[in-house]
Amino acid sequence: MGLADISGYSAAVSLRISVIGTGYLGVVHAASMADLGHAVVAVDRDQHKVDSLARGLPGMYEPGLESLLARVLPTGRLRFTTDYAQTADADVHFICVGTPQRQGETAADTRFVFEAGASLAPHLRPTALVVGKSTVPVGTAARLREWLASHVEARFPVRLAWNPEFLREGFAIADTLAPNRLVYGVEGSSADQDVALLDAVYSQALASGTPRVVTDYPTAELVKVASNAFLATKISFINAMAEVCEATGADVVQLAEAMGHDDRIGGRFLNAGLGFGGGCLPKDVRGFAARAGELGAEHAATLLGVIDAINGACRPRVVELARQVCGGSLQGTRVGVLGAAFKPDSDDIRDSPALEVAAAVAREGASVTVFDPKARQAAARAYPDLDYAETLEGACEGADLVLHLTEWKEFRAIDPAELARVVARTRIIDARNCLDPRRWRGAGWDYRALGRPGS
Repeated sequence: MGLADISGYSAAVSLRISVIGTGYLGVVHAASMADLGHAVVAVDRDQHKVDSLARGLPGMYEPGLESLLARVLPTGRLRFTTDYAQTADADVHFICVGTPQRQGETAADTRFVFEAGASLAPHLRPTALVVGKSTVPVGTAARLREWLASHVEARFPVRLAWNPEFLREGFAIADTLAPNRLVYGVEGSSADQDVALLDAVYSQALASGTPRVVTDYPTAELVKVASNAFLATKISFINAMAEVCEATGADVVQLAEAMGHDDRIGGRFLNAGLGFGGGCLPKDVRGFAARAGELGAEHAATLLGVIDAINGACRPRVVELARQVCGGSLQGTRVGVLGAAFKPDSDDIRDSPALEVAAAVAREGASVTVFDPKARQAAARAYPDLDYAETLEGACEGADLVLHLTEWKEFRAIDPAELARVVARTRIIDARNCLDPRRWRGAGWDYRALGRPGS
């Protein structure tokens, strides 16, 4: 489809799309674009991953993803390949590769973005639009466009837009099909055409009223990391307040509830406890701080560093509380751990606070058994020295202490009286502050949590 075929956006428009990278972002984006009616080819260098995806096996847990693949693969609108030549006729190329922290540093590693560009460059057409979705340091888009322009076989102005993703693990498909906003970073003489083409990609979301912000490259690059930094700020702020609550006897959960009724503040992300983890917030906060430092924005860099430090301090505080509950030492105790994923409805264990606490408790001489509904196998590969149970009861059997570290719904639904029959001692630390203290204490448990009376 040429540019002449696109005017504004229309629900009837079907485009040829390529997705570079089949990690979490890439698979969700490719399957969702195919579900919207576009013809999608997704490319990855990993043949085993490509073969698995072609069979509808994503190799990770995201609610609804397997059923989405099962729905779109038989239509022929979604193909997986290792051959970049199959992207040659695409109208839009989405770069969806990872940008992890550099080894031994806090800055983001963008080499996979440029490697994707190198593989794509020989197959680019002058009318095709390259769209970055990866989270990158501000300034990357301009460098990538210049780099691509110097590497295409026939010299022509490369069309590049930046369209950051805002996926929440556990809600990624809904966030792709019905996003809460769309951001386009466009520059150059083709900017209006690029906006029209992206409007065609997202026509259904736009027709449903999704807000759209059209801006420049730097602003679009900053939106994702700035948003994540703000959410991280709320989490670290309430965790700092939890320390004050512990010193004064106040209740941080009630404090957050009262604060959240202020419309200017809101209650979301004011949950005190173990802090944030995963593959986005920690990496983005640290990468943003590193980039701010490079740019000479020292106040921003300092603020982001404090946010990260407060978050990291939550984990040893839980270990210290466990030590206190067990009489000053964890040596020889049996500890049941509920949760391994960094958040519920995910099997993602990247920078998981739950696993870091479990490992720290084990290093202090405790016998630790972990249960997680979805992340057990991934956790066992990453932390093979810990023990793992196939059931919640198996993890808690004979335990001197139970640690609630990931807020899965089934953990919140535990009957404390029933669990009391399994453990050796009825002691629990609710590191996510989402269990009902009265219910647990009423069933005879010594209930503890950060920032709450009795802890």
